[in-house]
Parts: sequence; structure tokens; C-alpha cells
Amino acid sequence: MFYRENGQFKTSYRSDQQIFPIAQDRIAVGLLLAVAFVAIPMFASEYLYTSILIPFVVMSLAALGVNVLVGYCGQISLGSAAFMAVGAYGAYNFFVRVPGMPLIPALILGGVCAMLFGILFGLPSLRVKGLYLAVATLAAQFFSDWMFLRIQWLTNDSPSGSVSVTNLKVLGMALDTPVARYLFCLSLLTVIALLVKNLVRGAIGREWMAIRDMDVAAAVIGIRPMYAKLSAFAVSSFIIGVAGGLWAFVHLGSWEPAAFSVEVSFRLLFMVIIGGMGSVMGSFFGAGFIVILPIILSRILPAMGNLVGIELSTATISHVELMTFGGLIVWFLIVEPHGLAKLWSIGKQKLRLWPFPH
Repeated sequence: MFYRENGQFKTSYRSDQQIFPIAQDRIAVGLLLAVAFVAIPMFASEYLYTSILIPFVVMSLAALGVNVLVGYCGQISLGSAAFMAVGAYGAYNFFVRVPGMPLIPALILGGVCAMLFGILFGLPSLRVKGLYLAVATLAAQFFSDWMFLRIQWLTNDSPSGSVSVTNLKVLGMALDTPVARYLFCLSLLTVIALLVKNLVRGAIGREWMAIRDMDVAAAVIGIRPMYAKLSAFAVSSFIIGVAGGLWAFVHLGSWEPAAFSVEVSFRLLFMVIIGGMGSVMGSFFGAGFIVILPIILSRILPAMGNLVGIELSTATISHVELMTFGGLIVWFLIVEPHGLAKLWSIGKQKLRLWPFPH
């Protein structure tokens, strides 16, 4: 009874095509943003910021970029961490080599570097697809590892590829507290998520989804596969590159190429699959599942062992955590292969009819 459209009349195409046409959705999103921007900074601890909130926000942004390519355009990519690395090191070079370079333009330029890198390794998508494309994008991962370890100019002549940044400022305000870093990342995530939501609802997004569903039929009706696929790689790589810059600058502070290993690429792909492919909301669900669940398990497992009188070692807890984590991933994929976003959509549909049976 609380989630109904009764009495909500649409008198124009603009009101019917808005992002949240249902008033309850607009209220819920407004409350969620109020909690994220106002309530959480008032009560969250430093541990909550550094271990949960900032990683969740940055990984949500990276998963959003992967979802553009994998979920909306249907192009499998295993090189997402390489795009993050290019974005991070690109932003670093602009930040340290250009005197007085502000942080936001440096992150944007790092995203542009990742975009060019993504277009380069997206060229094989014009000829191959499926597992062959996955292998082609995986080559970007190994190439980026070699590039940042061997070309020392990219790492400011650091032989190990390890670099660091300090004294971060945005519009004259120092990002020297966890609250400031969290709000900065959250602001960028909100803006980019809104832009992506509008982009996938437009002509470009419809072209991506047509290529995803059947590229031959899309070409027959006049959609250019080359333009659609490369634009998806460009937008996706840019977003992932900005996320890589945030991960390196704001979360890590100092990093090396190993911080963007192939494991990160697989985690980002799992976020999209578990959260829901082709869904902006699914990117947030998947990031929350991958980032928050291991922390919860690391806290719950020792407590459960103490209840039954078993003292679990750190190695045992780590192994049980991985097994539980993997089992839950498989269970979710069996129960709902379309991801957590589909479960959310089904729940909303049931609320429209509740308490009536049909």
C-alpha cells in the first residue's frame, strides 16, 4: 500500500521519462543521499571510513564503469584493473609534473589516459567476441604490469614502481581527514552515476544494448558496431580510470603496480555479475557484497568459533572466509542469475500489489 502509483498522473512526456517517475523512489533516493552526505559523517568512525565506506564508494564507481562495458554493451573484459592502473599513474604524472595542477583535473586527465588505453585494447572487439575478447583484454593487464615496472619515467624514476602523493586539496580544502576524503569520493560517485544513468537511457545506451542483444541485427537496422563498441570501451575505461585515481590518491596514498593486479579485475567482474548486469543499482549492490561481506565474515567467524569452544587461527579464518564467500557467490548465481538488482526489482513489484495476492 505504500508503494503505489495511484494518483500520480503524468501530464507530459518529460514527467513520464524522468529517472525516478514514481514519487516514492524520488523520496527514497533523497533520503539515501541525505544519510550518505549528512548522517554518516556525523556518526561514522575512522575505521568505518578507511575500511568500509571509502573502498565501497570507489569500488562502486569502478563497478559502474565495468557495467557500462559488460552489462550494457555485452563486451567481456578482464583488464579492468589495468585501466585503473593507467588512470592512477596518469593522474599521478599530471599531478607531480605540472606545477599547481589541481586534483580534480589530474583525475580527469588520468581518466582520459585510461580512455585512450581502453580504446586501444578495445579494437579487437571489432573482430572477436566472447572468450577471445576476454583474452585480448586480459593482455592489457599484463602489458600494464610490464609498462609500469619497466618504463621508469611513468613512475617518476622509481625502480620498483612505487609512488606516493601528499597534500591533496580540492578547491582550497585539504583532504587530510577521512570525512573529507569520503565526501569527495561520494560527490564524484554521485555525479558520474547520474551521468551514466542518463547516458544509458539515451540513444547511445540503446545502441549499446542493441549490440549486446544481437550485433548482427543491430548492424542491419543501421547501428554502427565499431562506433558503439569503441564508445562503450571509451566511457567504461574513463570511469574506471577515474576510480583508479581515487583508489590510489585517496584510499591508498602510496601504491605500486601490484595494487592493480588481475585479482582486482576478477573482483570487479564479480561485482557486476552478482549485483546485476545492465543495472546502475546493481553496481552498488555488487560492490557492497564484495567489499563488505569479507569484513563481516572476518568478524563473525571468530565469534562463532568461541561459542562452540573452538579457537580458530588466522589462517583457518582466512580459508573459511574464502570458502564461505565463494559458496555465497555460487548460491546467489543459482538463486538469481540476473543479480541482486533483479531481486530488488522483484521486491518492488511485489510491494506494488501488497497486501493483495495479485
